[in-house]
Amino acid sequence: MDYMSEDNVVIDFQSPPHQDQHSPSHSYKATSSTPKPIKAKNKAQDLFMSAIKTHTLIFGLGPAGTGKSYCTAAMAAQALIAGDIDRIIFTRPAVEAGNSMGFLPGRLDEKFDPYFNAFKSCLISNAGKGVIECALKNGNISVEPLAYMRGKTFNRCFVVLDEAQNCTPEEMKMFMTRIGCQSTVVINGDLSQKDIRCYSGLYDAVSRTHSVKGVYVHEFDHHDIVRSDIVKDIIMCYDDTEQKMQKYRTRI
Repeated sequence: MDYMSEDNVVIDFQSPPHQDQHSPSHSYKATSSTPKPIKAKNKAQDLFMSAIKTHTLIFGLGPAGTGKSYCTAAMAAQALIAGDIDRIIFTRPAVEAGNSMGFLPGRLDEKFDPYFNAFKSCLISNAGKGVIECALKNGNISVEPLAYMRGKTFNRCFVVLDEAQNCTPEEMKMFMTRIGCQSTVVINGDLSQKDIRCYSGLYDAVSRTHSVKGVYVHEFDHHDIVRSDIVKDIIMCYDDTEQKMQKYRTRI
C-alpha cells in the first residue's frame, strides 16, 4: 500500500546530509510507490497551493470551508516526505470564542490538542496515519503555542499559523520575524470571525507586508467554498446581513 493510504505504510528513516545537531533525526519516504499528485478542487485552491510552492510567506484569507487548512496540510506533508524541510510546526493564538486556553483542564499539550486535531486530520488524509504518527513521535511535526515562539528561528521548517485573525499586531510581528532560511510560512485566517476586541494583527500584517518580496496574499471568497452547499449558503446569508447592517450604521 502506498503512503497516501491509511496505516500500512513502509517508512524509510534516513538522516539527511544537511542536518545539524538541532534538527530532528529522520526524514520520511514511502519505499513502495511514488506519491499521488495533490489535486486542487477549484482554481482558487490551485493558485493557493502554487503560491505555497513559490513563496516564503503566504497569507490565506477567506471564509470557512474554502480548503485553506486542507491545502496547507497537503503542501506541508508533501514537503516533509520529499525531504525539503525537517519539521512541520503548527501554532495558533490561544483564543477560542473570546476565551483563553488557560481555562481548559490539563497540561499545555493537552490544552492544545483540540485545536490541532483538525489540522492533524488534514495531514493524515494526505500522508497516511502511519507517517504522521511517526513524525509526531519523532518531533518532525510539533505543536507550539504562539506565546512560546519568541526567540525561536524557523530554519528548514514548514510553519502554519492558523486562526490568525485572533492575533494581535504585536503577536503577528513577533511571529513573522521568526522566519529563517529555507522555510515556508503559511498564515491562515478569516477576518469575519475575529474573537478579539482589539485590532486584528492579521489585517495589520497583510496591509503592511503585502508588497514585500516573497510574500503572497491569497483571498478566497464564498464562491470558493467546497465543504458543502449549505455552508456556502449560510455564509452568504451572514455576509448579506453584515452588508445590510453596515448600510444601516452609515445612515445613523
